[in-house]
Amino acid sequence: MRIEPILLAALFAAQGAMAEQQIAPRPLSAIEWLDQVPVEQRPAALAAEPPVAGNVEIPQIEMTPLGDATTGAVGLLPPSVTGLPADIWASSTAADLAALWNKTGTQPPAAIQALYHTLLLAEAEPPRGDADAYLRTRISVLRRYGAVEPAFELLARAGPLRPALFADWFDLSLLNGAEAEACADLRAAPGLLNDDAAQIYCTALTGDWRTAALLFDTGRALGSWSGPRSDLLEQFLDPEMADGAAPPAPTDDPTPLDFLLFEAIGSPLPTRGLPAAFAMADLRGTVGWKAEIEAAERLTRAGALAPGRLMALYTRQRPSASGGVWNRAAAVQDLEAALKEGDPKRTGSALQSAWDRMGNEGLEVPFALMFGDALETADLEGAAGALAFRIALLTPEYETAAATPPAGAEEQFLAGLALGRPDVSLTDANDAQVIAGAFTDPPKAAQDHARLIEQGKLGEAILSAALQFDSASGDPGEMAAALGTLRAVGLEDTARRAALQALILDGHE
Repeated sequence: MRIEPILLAALFAAQGAMAEQQIAPRPLSAIEWLDQVPVEQRPAALAAEPPVAGNVEIPQIEMTPLGDATTGAVGLLPPSVTGLPADIWASSTAADLAALWNKTGTQPPAAIQALYHTLLLAEAEPPRGDADAYLRTRISVLRRYGAVEPAFELLARAGPLRPALFADWFDLSLLNGAEAEACADLRAAPGLLNDDAAQIYCTALTGDWRTAALLFDTGRALGSWSGPRSDLLEQFLDPEMADGAAPPAPTDDPTPLDFLLFEAIGSPLPTRGLPAAFAMADLRGTVGWKAEIEAAERLTRAGALAPGRLMALYTRQRPSASGGVWNRAAAVQDLEAALKEGDPKRTGSALQSAWDRMGNEGLEVPFALMFGDALETADLEGAAGALAFRIALLTPEYETAAATPPAGAEEQFLAGLALGRPDVSLTDANDAQVIAGAFTDPPKAAQDHARLIEQGKLGEAILSAALQFDSASGDPGEMAAALGTLRAVGLEDTARRAALQALILDGHE
């Protein structure tokens, strides 16, 4: 089987590494969030060459159009764009895949994060079992990473106006600013959601405050309401009471409805300690600049926001204070000014400062995407030039950068890795030698992954390999095994980028 190149129009940055690749047309241009992602900030492409897997044989799979997608098959990226076979999940079970997805880390390496997005948004035949349940698993993982907009669009395509999916649809609508539409749907068909609080909120939101109050009073008389939720609804329904009363204490795990109710009574919850999906609320222009930057940093780090959005926030105005987020904003602005001025000495100093500050927040890859092109023409030498080279290796143009590496042995080693031909004699680091070993021999899937591939469970094998790399915790042997599988199934670009990120960023910690 030949896995063709993919152009994933999701929320993280990467692109195909092979010069001969042809990029498929960008799909789904009608979707607003898709239009906001620049071409250079889209996730990793599958390698163009056929996979070489030693004694592992990837099943021959017929590529057929899915036609009108079922709930389980729904996706934002069709097989013609992802290059993934239409039945990538068909031989797996929904329960097995859900168990794997539940093991994924909250901050995976950028290349693995991009692969996760590919798999989550791909249009493919559903696994065996409950198709609705597996769709809800995909939605849950996207929400965990703060990817509210693609999760919302995914459910929209599935047809969410049925009880099995409406609860997720309602939550996503509230997080995505589409509460009016979701409430109109719920009012038209109250049986979609068994949640009295949602019924009351939507009744009030659609203008029928009298009925909403009656529903609340009836529920209180029947003992349905007690504690903070009762107080929250009461203050929402009685603005005069809210003016004079202290807001109820928030729960440890507020729902999107709770979040909007607190906002409606004039006591918005800070999003910093909440799941990443809530951080989207801070990008609506309703909070201060500092909170906006912090939310954007969090979402960018999770792969849910294009780095360009964060760059725009960093450079909106000059910080008037110091420390934390202000230092990062100032460092980014100083580097931008130095690059415009064209002074290599000033640029080198500003680069090191910005790199260190962004690295403290785990934002090295987004930083590389912000400044990679500008640094390429900055004519830096010495330590600054070596740093700029390493940063270039974190961008989609890593092969171009690797063609002209600095003279240092470590830089030469990284350049060889970027080109898929690492020379292990150039490094004394054991970790680097072990990881490089995954590229010095013909690609071979790890034994457990090979077994899955032989069973026709290609998607499960890919996800297992990604999870193995994600959870390796600095174990180079585990990383090398995962990289071998990724290479064996044709994910050469993902493997190289994951290896480069692991070695470059491990040295930065």
